[in-house]
Amino acid sequence: MQHYGVPTRLLDWTESPLIALYFAVEKWDEHPDCEAAVWCLKPTELNKFARLIDKNEPRYIPSFDDDELKNYSLESLRGARVELFPAATIATRNNARIQAQVGVFTIHHNHPIPIDEIGDGSHVIKYAIPKESREAILKELRLLGLTRLSLFPELASVGSFIKEMMR
Repeated sequence: MQHYGVPTRLLDWTESPLIALYFAVEKWDEHPDCEAAVWCLKPTELNKFARLIDKNEPRYIPSFDDDELKNYSLESLRGARVELFPAATIATRNNARIQAQVGVFTIHHNHPIPIDEIGDGSHVIKYAIPKESREAILKELRLLGLTRLSLFPELASVGSFIKEMMR
């Protein structure tokens, strides 16, 4: 929903390091003096802070439909006296954009704490991308087929894809 200007408690992630790299460098020309970064999340490690642990399935990550995420629902947020840590979750891949981006999410509760400030931060890793490397990386990703059209497979992306290819 962020893409449509709607506030949300969800933060988009991807299971693909190349797609993450694309999003980190795609707008290099809008901010030419800034480095970029790719953040890697260890979802089960983050979920330990939210007490989402399954001793029988150590790599368990809940989906939005699972009972374990009921405390993150809008209904439970109203009047909630507790603040839960963000949780890593898997969504149903029932839309073309989530499928193309291999999308997963973190969901935040009432407390807007940055994910890298939880605990000792060992559940996230930041890879810095020097500003002078961003344009070249984007060109190489395009050669691999990672384009705006491949990641946003909607009709609205066709025009921007054509403009991008004409550069």
